Amino acid sequence: MRGRRRAAHGLALMLAAAPALAAGAHQAAPRAEVIHWWTSGGESAAVRQVAQAYRAAGGEWVDTAIAGGDQARAVTLNRIIGGNPPTAAQFNTSKQFLDIIEENLLNDVDAVARRDGWDRLLPEPILGVIRVGGHYYAAPLNIHMQTWLWYSKAAFARAGVKAEPRSVDELFAVLDRLKAAGLVALAHGGQPWQENILFSMILSNLGGRDLYLRVVRDRDQAAIRSGDFRRVLLAYKRLRDYVDPAAPGRNWNDATALLITGRAGIQITGDWAKGEFTAAGMLPGRDFGCLPGLSAASPYLVQGDVLVFPRTDDPATVRAQQLVARVAGDPGVQLAFNRLKGSLPARLDADVSGLDACARAGMAILRERGRALGVTEVYLTPDQNGALQDVLTAYWNTDMPVERAQSSIASALRY
Repeated sequence: MRGRRRAAHGLALMLAAAPALAAGAHQAAPRAEVIHWWTSGGESAAVRQVAQAYRAAGGEWVDTAIAGGDQARAVTLNRIIGGNPPTAAQFNTSKQFLDIIEENLLNDVDAVARRDGWDRLLPEPILGVIRVGGHYYAAPLNIHMQTWLWYSKAAFARAGVKAEPRSVDELFAVLDRLKAAGLVALAHGGQPWQENILFSMILSNLGGRDLYLRVVRDRDQAAIRSGDFRRVLLAYKRLRDYVDPAAPGRNWNDATALLITGRAGIQITGDWAKGEFTAAGMLPGRDFGCLPGLSAASPYLVQGDVLVFPRTDDPATVRAQQLVARVAGDPGVQLAFNRLKGSLPARLDADVSGLDACARAGMAILRERGRALGVTEVYLTPDQNGALQDVLTAYWNTDMPVERAQSSIASALRY
């Protein structure tokens, strides 16, 4: 019943926005084919909210869902190069689409961005990705934060843990107690991108904002070779002691299931995990806890999803692209989408009072000036991020000395 009330509330918000959106459409039924990889149950339900809002605004939405982000992006790029581009396509909020901007293969949506005040309403890390050379090339739908710390209330009780950790030292103390109680202390999906998340959590919480930006954004060689960064790498590798032997290759949602069943204490992953708790009938504060950081000053590492608009001079397609951008940027549509997706609206003025406690805590942090920073993919090119990830995975899974890991990261991020 609760889920139906929430869905109805989101639909009401979405439909309330439709007349205003439709009023600006120049012609009836602008057709938009949209490629995306929102194919899981919750994701499909979320993107249907956007499609329904687009239709309510007078458009014709053609859904092209392709499982897997890499595959969907490859199809998009092949179609752009082949001269048969979609109207819009999903990318992550990152440098994934910078090359096609530089090749002049995307249309901008400057008129929508200016009309709706994106420069005032979007967090700076998001603006830094979608705005290139003063032009807006993507419409953000949501924000994910990758380094949430999720914990099982049942596991904490079994291990006698009475307080949430508020520093990296306290985190290790809690992990020790969970391990001593015979639990999987740290539920981990042993995949390279998940190891990158663990590293980012330690770097941002132990190193703080300054070291995080010097290493990831600035690729500062002195910072990467510093004693402070060495301590980060040692703490990251220490987490390996709390992972169970079955972790390699495990999917993130299977790691979350260990918390849901009370077999594990902590998982460090993005807010997509919240959907798994919700599907299991669990509530934040009652059954599980969510920490956006280990202190009140911890950086909040954000990414998300955007829609980009392949280059075209066809007036009808341009109208469709502009309408897609307007619909995607509407606060009611973003609330309807993100209530089902588990993420946050990209707009800082969205009313999240009806969302869960974890989402409300995340939005409060986003609205604090300076707390939001980008994930590694926001600052690094795909090649740089891949090189960093390769080193981190090798360091995590082998006996590589910390000095070698430090030197290898310096080399990977040198250019």
